Amino acid sequence: MLVRSGARRNLPLRLLLSLRPSSSPATCQPLVSSQPTTCTRRTLSTAQQLRPWRRKSFWALAGFERNLATGLEAAQQPHNDMFDAELLGTMPDSSISGPSQQPPWEIRSRDGSQPLIVTDGTKLVTPQRTNSAGIPGHIDELVAIFDACIHVGKLERAEMALRRIQKLEVVVPELLIELHNSYLHELAAGIQSGSVVEHKEAIHTWFELQVRRQGVQHTLETIAILLKASLLAPDEKRKLMLVKRYMGLLDADTALEDLYMTAVLSDAELSAIAELCPSYNMPDSMGHAPPGQAPGAGGGDGDGNTPGWNLTPNVLPVPQKGLGLATLKDTLSVFNEIPAGFDVANLTQSERRELQARLERDSVDAAINRWRHENASLMEMGLNTQLSNPSFGSRLYDWQSSLKARIVEEIALVAESEKATRKGKDDLDRCLYGPFLRQSDPDRTAAVTILSVLSMLTSLGVEKGAPLTNTVAKVASALEEDIRTQAQIKKENGTTRSGRQARPTAEPSFSTVGGKIVVNEAPIAGSQWPINIRTRLGAFVLSAMLETAKITVVREHPVTKETITQLQPAFSHTTRLCRGRKLGVLIPNKAVSDIMTREPRADVLARHLPMLCEPDPWQKFDKGAFVESHSTILRIKLGEKDQEHYTRAAIANGDMEQVMKGLDVLGRTAWNINRPVFDVMLEAWNKGEAIANFPPANPVAAIPPEPDSAEDPMVRRAWLKQVKLAEQERQGLHSVRCFINFQLEIARAFRDQTFYFPHNIDFRGRAYPMPTYLNHMGADHARGLLRFAEGKPLGERGLRWLKIHLSNVFGYGKASLDDREAFAMEHMDDIMDSANNPLDGRKWWLEGEDPWQTLAACFELKAALESPDPTQFVCYLPVHQDGTCNGLQHYAALGGDSWGAKQVNLLPGDKPADIYSAVADLMEKMIVKDIKKGNEIAKKLQGKIVRKVVKQTVMTNVYGVTLTGAKKQVAKQLNALYPELTKVDGPAPYATYIAVNIFKALSQMFHGAHELQQWFMVIGDRICRAVTPEQINALQISGDLVADPKLQRSYERYFQTQFSSTLIWTTPLRMPVVQPYRRTTSKRIDTCLQAMNVIIPGRFDSVHRAKQLQAFPPNFIHSLDASHMLLSALECDARGLAFAAVHDSFWTHPSDIDAMSSVLRDAFIRIHSDNITGRLLEEFKARYRNSLYLENVSRKSTAGKLIRAHRSKHRRTMKDELFDEYKRQQLLRSLDPEAVKRGKEMVTPASIFESVQSADDAIAPVEFEPVEEDDMDGSLETDEGNDSIEDAYRPKPHNHLNPETIERLASGKRPEGDEGTFFAKRVKAAPSGTSSAKFYERVWLPLSFPDVPKKGDLNMEQLRGSKYFFS
Repeated sequence: MLVRSGARRNLPLRLLLSLRPSSSPATCQPLVSSQPTTCTRRTLSTAQQLRPWRRKSFWALAGFERNLATGLEAAQQPHNDMFDAELLGTMPDSSISGPSQQPPWEIRSRDGSQPLIVTDGTKLVTPQRTNSAGIPGHIDELVAIFDACIHVGKLERAEMALRRIQKLEVVVPELLIELHNSYLHELAAGIQSGSVVEHKEAIHTWFELQVRRQGVQHTLETIAILLKASLLAPDEKRKLMLVKRYMGLLDADTALEDLYMTAVLSDAELSAIAELCPSYNMPDSMGHAPPGQAPGAGGGDGDGNTPGWNLTPNVLPVPQKGLGLATLKDTLSVFNEIPAGFDVANLTQSERRELQARLERDSVDAAINRWRHENASLMEMGLNTQLSNPSFGSRLYDWQSSLKARIVEEIALVAESEKATRKGKDDLDRCLYGPFLRQSDPDRTAAVTILSVLSMLTSLGVEKGAPLTNTVAKVASALEEDIRTQAQIKKENGTTRSGRQARPTAEPSFSTVGGKIVVNEAPIAGSQWPINIRTRLGAFVLSAMLETAKITVVREHPVTKETITQLQPAFSHTTRLCRGRKLGVLIPNKAVSDIMTREPRADVLARHLPMLCEPDPWQKFDKGAFVESHSTILRIKLGEKDQEHYTRAAIANGDMEQVMKGLDVLGRTAWNINRPVFDVMLEAWNKGEAIANFPPANPVAAIPPEPDSAEDPMVRRAWLKQVKLAEQERQGLHSVRCFINFQLEIARAFRDQTFYFPHNIDFRGRAYPMPTYLNHMGADHARGLLRFAEGKPLGERGLRWLKIHLSNVFGYGKASLDDREAFAMEHMDDIMDSANNPLDGRKWWLEGEDPWQTLAACFELKAALESPDPTQFVCYLPVHQDGTCNGLQHYAALGGDSWGAKQVNLLPGDKPADIYSAVADLMEKMIVKDIKKGNEIAKKLQGKIVRKVVKQTVMTNVYGVTLTGAKKQVAKQLNALYPELTKVDGPAPYATYIAVNIFKALSQMFHGAHELQQWFMVIGDRICRAVTPEQINALQISGDLVADPKLQRSYERYFQTQFSSTLIWTTPLRMPVVQPYRRTTSKRIDTCLQAMNVIIPGRFDSVHRAKQLQAFPPNFIHSLDASHMLLSALECDARGLAFAAVHDSFWTHPSDIDAMSSVLRDAFIRIHSDNITGRLLEEFKARYRNSLYLENVSRKSTAGKLIRAHRSKHRRTMKDELFDEYKRQQLLRSLDPEAVKRGKEMVTPASIFESVQSADDAIAPVEFEPVEEDDMDGSLETDEGNDSIEDAYRPKPHNHLNPETIERLASGKRPEGDEGTFFAKRVKAAPSGTSSAKFYERVWLPLSFPDVPKKGDLNMEQLRGSKYFFS
């Protein structure tokens, strides 16, 4: 059955058909064909039994489609991207796999020797200069401007942009004709509306000259548009000629059917064509509107629900101080329709989706309306909003009105600039950003700008100001997203401005060549705005806001004491020195800061809020989660395309099925606000006192007395530094309080609702909730606020786990399970007092490590114990199961390290092992030995190495923490625990001593993990210094290496820019992981505010070797723990368990903990029963096959001496040696014996190296300068907090290390039977500024990898008996 879609979002088949080149009658396929659907793209089967095609009326088809879409959504079927893959163009049927028949939590088998490989086939074109008409020469900007001009009806400039696009010959044909279609459709719409009467013939001329003559293949949609224009010809003879001309380009048997599927022509137009061309096959019935019903009138939503629904009357406003965050429900207009105490979960699914859609759609308009209402209220009272003391909302309305007027004025100036014959710099800038400024209503543009600036200031701290470049980027991103959202709403309604169906989301084009997927990402309409346009547009609207936003300031004159009223700019632009460089900063007026302190804004976009209905299942890269707001499954930075390309290709290939289903499981978990905890928080908050992690309302930092002016200048300088630090501390506490205030007000708005957190992933596969402010990954108070929306009876085991959970969050989590349960029983009186009198009692809950979560557990346990039968008490509180240093757990399993596995609870034990205490004990032994050697630092540290000192460094060591970072971590703990120790000499010498010895202890305790880390470094280093066959072939074709003669003399420097092979691997769930670390370039953009240096990531940039190597081991481990979490989520969902996760902390109901524990162990065993590192090695060999890499060979070695002698006789450049070795390898791989013989006879530095026995010993160690953790994009992210529980409550940790073992490790000996290996000598950090060029010969070698370090004898099945693996 064929379906004519009224909205493209449901079924992409019609667009697929319209993109298919129209065929001639001789080659046209019949309607019913024996060919597969994916080949013909002509039919869509919706039932087992196919029936002959019969055309139905428009209303019947529309009703059918709504029923089909509703049925699909209700069933939540996995999306098959087959049609979308074809739309992208070219992925073969064999590469697209349907849903697997295996259970979703089982690991899919895959062949590591055949990884998904995506190469870039995009043609690079040197950007041209902007021409005299103001049309840019960069393809990204050209396509973006064309798309914007089409949307705002500026056809003349759209034509100029399209002509220049066609001349560049970059856009692939399928997408080029789509641009032509957009232009032709807008022309036809203008002719129909009468706005471009003078161009009635221009549309036909354009088709003949710019499409057919240029060899661009037209589509069915092209012909449909031309026919629409032809029917408007005033002359009947001309009309008949044109219609016959274009109908002759179609298959006579199916022409009208094909035209119908494009949804361009109306039924009346199709009938007119049929009358003009009666020989063409016309369906029996065109359909007629029911009596009394206008064409296009709907008859409901297809499921029996009427489109309109009436909720209860508006809720009365809640009495409270101020109008800021406390009125979030008034800001988001949909909440006005929900009475207090009513949960929207009681509505039908369609009603909840409509409510969520309104929430996403109305947030900006609701903010404007609220500002207008507050302003109007003051005007009715006879108050001047400029001179009185109005609410902040009223001021915002004044700002918004003034900014709107300035934007309207600028749009008029844009029109003048476009018409100017001679354009200055300002004119060229306006020609660039003008079309985008026109796309949104000035009202919305002004409001979004204001909201974005306030949000930026709130998140960074009002008093600190905001970096100008970041603010410009945020404003531009918000404007772009708002315009896309509004376009999406028009798309849902069926049409854009011209009445044409909106185009689908921009996606790259894929093809398969030689077993590799080639991506051709010529920019297309709908792509992200280019950085140049974003920056200039953001700079303009921000500059306009600085110019128009004013605030009335009332101050007392310091001398006359008169009250002075003055109108001042609300924001100012200034510069600050940051690391020796001037940094542009946006600073709010002091009066604005004071107001925002009292009334933080609640005007947020809905994508930052929880959802009121279940998130849409993930179906495509950018389809899922929110109902209307644009969202992507992957969190990537602007401009980073590698991971996006791989993810899109993996989705089309069916490889991301488990990942997407796992995210859907996380998103379906329903949440409520924990009202008892919220009530306590609100009462404590309103008192303004510091409590738990809440800062005081008016934080005061102690400032030492000012020294006498006659004292030493150094003393005064030290005092000024202390004053600055105190002010920074005060501002930091104030910023924290503002953010918590934001979270509490969101919780207040959602306090009666059931809500959901849609999730997406980062490039490693780690899942994160998309709502920004309030979610279960937040701090202690955010977690304490949340509970499951659905409860379950506790049962005997659930009651026990609830007690254990209370002990865990209190900080008593290192004891045995029995001891933890006993701890809760021993403190039952404190628990009851905490629940009964949380703010006026003994406040025992405040002594806990996580006080708010402790209080939540106290409330739940009290309610359970006071119920008639505690085992039948319905519990809503999530109970956590946390891994023991989860990174080391994965390392121990990867290396089969039984000894290390015991330290992280992979093996059964009577008590939980504690790796942090074990390291602390080992450190004490090392200190004793150093004291005997006379080490003064060791003497001062004796007895001070406790668990808390070493915990953070031990935890982050596995995630690649550097020595510098480790010293900072240790110094922080020493300052907190032993301030008297660091007063004289500072913490640096002690922190260095401790950090070095922690690293030494861990390398001895977890030797298997240490060896794996070194192996990762070695193979990663070779990949980062490799060139691919494609690069070598390109170099051979291009001739000269570079145009710059200076670089011709430095081949080594040049080839460093060619090392663009990033590290890519596949997780156990078949998700490709692409490390994003490259040496990015920056571009200077002159704006109306200031010159800005904007970083522009590029897919062809060289890799940042140090970041790649430092991040590879932790990112690989993160990809494993992400796979473990998603597998666990899938199986828990299949078993009917509620599931939530914070990376390696898994949550469910107390009664389901035992079942979830079994799932966690099974999933971990399934992952590590596979040969993960062996498969990784196999994948790397296949992925980087036939590449060459540049190795350093010691000149003192035998191989180095022979190579140097060879080079002294044969003067070859590094480029020549690369080509020689590449040719030799090609000959050696040949099937021709003669070619192989010639290859063996060739002498190259690589052949000399291979001829020397033990040549590997001549290879230089892997050296790199470590990168600070702040630049590692979250690789060192951890979720475990520091210890804060009193020692009186903590049991003696069990570390599984007997005195003999500690003594042996302290002496530097390895565990018995553990000998050093090759890798231990292969990796070291290079001192800054050192160079090894004079010690080594650079040699091109075939890329090969050392074998995986030998795996230990760990039996993973023993994990099933470990009670403390996750506990």
